[in-house]
Amino acid sequence: MIRLRIAKENTPEMDPDSSRGPVPDTAPATGSDIRVDDPAWRKFMPGAEAIVARAACAAGIKASFVLSSDRAVQRLNARDRDRNRPTNVLTYEPAFPGMPGEIVFALGTIRREAAASGRRPSHHLAHLAVHGALHLAGHDHVHAGDARRMEMAEARVLHRIGVPNPWRRT
Repeated sequence: MIRLRIAKENTPEMDPDSSRGPVPDTAPATGSDIRVDDPAWRKFMPGAEAIVARAACAAGIKASFVLSSDRAVQRLNARDRDRNRPTNVLTYEPAFPGMPGEIVFALGTIRREAAASGRRPSHHLAHLAVHGALHLAGHDHVHAGDARRMEMAEARVLHRIGVPNPWRRT
């Protein structure tokens, strides 16, 4: 996970595919918008939008969330980080002050990671949504102390929504 700063080409209210029109606000409690770019999300995790909305609300942030594919995230990762592979989530800082940041999730990577760790995919998605939200709030994990503080913050937020601490060793 890395925070990236990009210039937005589209207004937050408009879908990049203009044939689909305005993006519905699926998380009115947080003011966040959640867009499903990869329809496989609806088959694999039917409640993904609600999971992300709940995590964003618990973290207290407003952002644009994109439920996307490994292929799309790989392209973004190659373009913005020079890493030509998918990653679980990318967080983009707002292009302008007062605008929401953007958090993009890769379905295949999240599915694989959840399976490998023996965690529920919904819990892993909630964790990554909180992780991205904390990045937007200024947290980072470059140094060991910062990483520990961020892990503790993630655990506190996840506890509020009934998701087990992903950092607790069993």
